[in-house]
Amino acid sequence: MSGLIGRKIGMTSLYDASGKNIPCTVIEAGPCTVTQIKSKDKEGYDCIQLAFDEKKEKHTTNALKGHFKKVGITPKKVLMEFTRFEEGNKKQLGDVLTVNVFVEGEYVDVIGTSKGKGFQGVVKRHGFGGVGDTTHGQCDRKRAPGSIGASSYPSRVFKGMRMAGRTGGDTVKMINLTVVKLIPEKNLIVVKGSVPGPNGSYVKVERWS
Repeated sequence: MSGLIGRKIGMTSLYDASGKNIPCTVIEAGPCTVTQIKSKDKEGYDCIQLAFDEKKEKHTTNALKGHFKKVGITPKKVLMEFTRFEEGNKKQLGDVLTVNVFVEGEYVDVIGTSKGKGFQGVVKRHGFGGVGDTTHGQCDRKRAPGSIGASSYPSRVFKGMRMAGRTGGDTVKMINLTVVKLIPEKNLIVVKGSVPGPNGSYVKVERWS
């Protein structure tokens, strides 16, 4: 299988064999249950759908109740599809996958939703430097975007102009993160580097290819 659904626990640090301190992120990955196997003949593409984390039945729609009942499992909170999986490693409905699908030292990609920052100005959103203290006494111009358009021609603001707006809450993919350590008894995977999103958010961990 190419990956698992996980929950970001938080960051820590580990020491390697040479004594170097490595910043790491701890992810609770799995156990995940195979809830659907899609094929190109029926759905138009090949993928394996996994489910993760328990959910109360009263908070589950009737359609999803039937979906989980077909597999014979309790309702789950998160469903994700994985299109990359090894040929010959066929999975069946109801199979449970754990962190043992990974090995220490390999590379993985982690996909998550970045922290939302709300409506922000150009300094925070795009890294503008502002105009410093050389504004000839204009004390309210230090973080302003400045001029945004041309004069009578073209008489409009070009599409894509870097301006203030909503920041964060985007899907972010961190690639080539090294699996530093696996803790199977607690369903934990420790990867080198940072992972998008706040602690407790759901992420998708895929084997790098």
